[in-house]
Amino acid sequence: MREGSDSDLAGAPDAGAPVRVGVLSFHNSKETKAIVNAVHALGHEPVWLGEENTRSSIEAARLQFDPAVDVVVNRLLTTKAAHPLEDLGIATSYAATHPVLNPATVVVRTMHKYGAAATLTAAGIPVPDAYLAFTTRTINEGNHLTAEKAVHKSVIGTNGARMKLIDGDDTVSPYVAGRRAFIQEFIDTKTARPFDVRAYVVGGTLIGAMKRFAPSDEWRTNVSIGGAVADFTADLPEEAANLSLAAADVLDLDYAGVDLLCRDDTWYVLEVNATAGFKGFFEATGISPAPSIAALAIERGGGNVTPERVRSLATELDDSVPECKPSLDPEPTEPETVGYTKRVTVSGGDQSIDVIAKSDTGAERTSIDFDVAAAIGAGPILDTVRIRSGSQAGRKKRPLVEIQLQIGNRWQTVTASVENRSHMDYPVLRGRDVLEGYTVDVTKREREE
Repeated sequence: MREGSDSDLAGAPDAGAPVRVGVLSFHNSKETKAIVNAVHALGHEPVWLGEENTRSSIEAARLQFDPAVDVVVNRLLTTKAAHPLEDLGIATSYAATHPVLNPATVVVRTMHKYGAAATLTAAGIPVPDAYLAFTTRTINEGNHLTAEKAVHKSVIGTNGARMKLIDGDDTVSPYVAGRRAFIQEFIDTKTARPFDVRAYVVGGTLIGAMKRFAPSDEWRTNVSIGGAVADFTADLPEEAANLSLAAADVLDLDYAGVDLLCRDDTWYVLEVNATAGFKGFFEATGISPAPSIAALAIERGGGNVTPERVRSLATELDDSVPECKPSLDPEPTEPETVGYTKRVTVSGGDQSIDVIAKSDTGAERTSIDFDVAAAIGAGPILDTVRIRSGSQAGRKKRPLVEIQLQIGNRWQTVTASVENRSHMDYPVLRGRDVLEGYTVDVTKREREE
């Protein structure tokens, strides 16, 4: 473990009241599970703050959060989220009254790759040359990069998605997959197999580094596309280590994966990732960043940890499902009975409407009418499924969308098929996927007026 400054992980032996560490995560990643499990293993109380269980209110000039926590670790994957700014607003709300690791303002500064490069450049940290413009004419007429090769990439994205290697004089678009794009100098490491280096920094300490090698016939090194990894912790040059620490410090990141490249004995910061993955890093180094992140959160929340315990836990990447993972649909406290027909509330996120739904224990999946799907703004389409339709021969393909369905006082999230039910009596059919845990009384029917 290389020290960049006085370590935030140094502390007295574990003592005092447990710190409630909230891990703010609207996804089911290995990293979220590992941090939650590390908090528990360090003797403190983890709280997974998910969409299913997190609430906030402002009442009588008082800001409250449920569940209550002492400190928050921001693990929102904003580059993949459907509503990134809305999600980051939640982290901003917590920051009003709580310590937050990687707060929203810092993540926004980092997630925009060109913006992050600009910040690093202004601080004197070397990055590859780059060019940004916003129209087809200006991005092609104003490009003065002298490198023979360049990388055309979106300003926001992860895992090397949609990046393209281009010749210096190729015509390019100011967009990649609908997102603004820029051109970045391609730094050739002049090796038989392209590679870069990822260093992981937590609390001003470099906890390890790995080399990432591109797959055959590929220049990108991302683990998500098949890149191989190897430990580089002991061999990381001091210049590269200092650049990693400086980059995280300039961007005010509490924890980060810093990607580096070397050309002619000079190191450059390629990218900085606020939500870098753990899996490839652990495979290469045998070091899990999760205990260090958990320890930093505990100390920010006023608790204590022992560095020896953190180092011991770091030898395992525990991404098992934690007990505190919020349930998508909590079980009812007591069995409920529903009728053959029942008035229910259906929501797609944009709107909610009340309709009468039919119960069908013979149907595996809930289905909704096209008009209901349109009215509630259901979407996007997650997949399709082929379903036999009554007495008609063959199977029909139907789109699948995620909806929320309220039966009585209980909300459930379900993946429903969408079909034309205009010729049927009821616009919603409740299948076994939502009826499990209920008793269906076919003699009971909703009063229809």
